[in-house]
Amino acid sequence: MKVYHSIDQFPSDINSVLTLGTFDGVHKGHKYVLKRMNEIAEKEGGESVLLTFYPHPRHVLQPEDQKLKLLNTIEEKIKELENSGIQHFVIHEFTKDFSRTKSVNFIRDLLVNKLKMKHMVVGYDHHFGRNREGSYDELKELSELYNFNLEQIPPQDEAEVTISSTKIRKLLSSGNIEKANTYLGDKYPINGVVVKGNEIGRTLAYPTANVLIENRWKLLPDDGVYLVKVILENKQYFGMLNIGKKPTLNEAKHTVEVHIFDFLADVYDSEIKIEFLKRIRDEEQFDSLEDLQSQLKIDENNCRKYVSIINENNNARK
Repeated sequence: MKVYHSIDQFPSDINSVLTLGTFDGVHKGHKYVLKRMNEIAEKEGGESVLLTFYPHPRHVLQPEDQKLKLLNTIEEKIKELENSGIQHFVIHEFTKDFSRTKSVNFIRDLLVNKLKMKHMVVGYDHHFGRNREGSYDELKELSELYNFNLEQIPPQDEAEVTISSTKIRKLLSSGNIEKANTYLGDKYPINGVVVKGNEIGRTLAYPTANVLIENRWKLLPDDGVYLVKVILENKQYFGMLNIGKKPTLNEAKHTVEVHIFDFLADVYDSEIKIEFLKRIRDEEQFDSLEDLQSQLKIDENNCRKYVSIINENNNARK
């Protein structure tokens, strides 16, 4: 997959089968659109192209609104898309000036003339152009005017619920990690750097890696304790992770820290990837460090039981 950081970088000799959108989370619905786009590209002798915009339009147009957090950083999105089969990924800077582009100019000047679009694939709720004024009906008219094929993909449902990035964000914000993973079709990840903490975990026999999430727009699941998979220095481990303010320790700072099972190495400044598997419990305040330590032991036992089930299921598939 080739990555471009502007529409202007795109080569002029490609017949594009194209889709566009924020594709936040690259969930099951997105993956179906990408799969269909790849099928059309192969059948028609074209090449599959995904156009997205960065920063997120709401962060540009409503900078005072800090509430919208995203499922993917742009780096995570690139890695996710590398396994999708698409051939070209165009990341175009979204600015206030760009937001004023009229829908007809957007289609004609950028998609048809610059990205050489011959076939367009869109989702069931697609809108485009200034103020999202462009509808599917307008797209149909423009496809006839500018000679490109158009296909609309129906909504993708999971247990009769239409999958969307908004629904997944709400699930994560309420701690429903397992249903969020189902809608994503994968495990929800965070990426960060291991930094030095207060090291109280060591005194409780539960040393932790404190994880700094550098992208302020990255959505974290609801505060609580989770079973996670940890990818560190190209090796995988299981662990239990806490998100929150550690009320037993009277800390005001919101932190992410993970106790990695059967792991003792010093990994400060290392890059770390964490995949959320299951929510274990809410974050709680305990009367003493001894009570906290007792609960951590219970959490570990519960997590290791789930790890055994995961390993058994994986072995059964072999």
